[in-house]
Amino acid sequence: MICNCRESGGNENNSNEKVWEIEMESVKTMQIREKLKDKRRIVIKVGTSTITYEKTGNINLDKLEKFVRVLINLLNSGKEVIVVSSGSIAIGRKVLGLDAMPTEDAEKKACAAVGQGRLMMIYEKFFAEYSQLTAQMLLTKESISDEECRVNARNAFDELIRRHVVPIVNENDAIAVNEEMYGIFGDNDTMAAQVAELIDADLLILMSDIEGLYTDDPRTNPGARFVHTVATIDEDLEGMGKGAGTDGGTGGMRTKIEAAKIATQAGADMIIANGANIYTINDIMAGKKVGTLFLSKEHTDITENELSPEVPHYRRATKRVKKEGSKAMIGGSEYV
Repeated sequence: MICNCRESGGNENNSNEKVWEIEMESVKTMQIREKLKDKRRIVIKVGTSTITYEKTGNINLDKLEKFVRVLINLLNSGKEVIVVSSGSIAIGRKVLGLDAMPTEDAEKKACAAVGQGRLMMIYEKFFAEYSQLTAQMLLTKESISDEECRVNARNAFDELIRRHVVPIVNENDAIAVNEEMYGIFGDNDTMAAQVAELIDADLLILMSDIEGLYTDDPRTNPGARFVHTVATIDEDLEGMGKGAGTDGGTGGMRTKIEAAKIATQAGADMIIANGANIYTINDIMAGKKVGTLFLSKEHTDITENELSPEVPHYRRATKRVKKEGSKAMIGGSEYV
């Protein structure tokens, strides 16, 4: 839709026209968000910071139980849900009595082996309250990169989903090696994206320790602008990526942008949202404007990234144009 302002008003009309164009792009993205409720095969990744307490490193049982309840509701509504869950190393190091996250490779693998068993035990307990079966899927990079392994992994996922079993995925840290041929995932954001690609998921949700993508780190730069929608991942956007945000995590915004490249090229939309409130998943599936939405390659009608207003007066201009636009839609003559 192309909207032309009246000729009078000069610069103010030009400003209004620009705001109006931005608003029209926003309307399109809101329509896309509303269609998220129709997504069927959904991969949801929860990070270490989402399922553990930051101060103690212990698992947050209350949040994990709520997370499972959210997943059960999605399943009840007819969705297919695949979980990618971090936390095995962080949980394992607490069980083994380590004061900090391990740095030595052997320690990491030991923590992962202990922690993964503990993590799956808790998941199974919570899911069993709803008579829901789960399956542990431990992947290495070879599982995705080697063609024969890839086919086997896809077949396993398909069969589990066909039998209404929830796959709970993590990297097999205990045996993963930095092989020249395959390498390692390095973080579960990338693995979640590659799982989404492998199983032809419709939507990938990354629950993080931040609301979404900003133009800079909002914890250190109060002028950072929030990115609501990403239509194009370019060098400027990649420059917004930062490293890991918490002690227990291995990923950061940089890895999430890399994950977005994989997912969106595979045809899946991707959302980064804050895992502090696990019910944010419900808001996402209801089409509410939360988190940063990365549009898949199929959305060719959206070409501009949508950012929050840069200055306060822009907010006022936006509100004014919204009001004028409402009048025009009712029958006014501001825009034709």
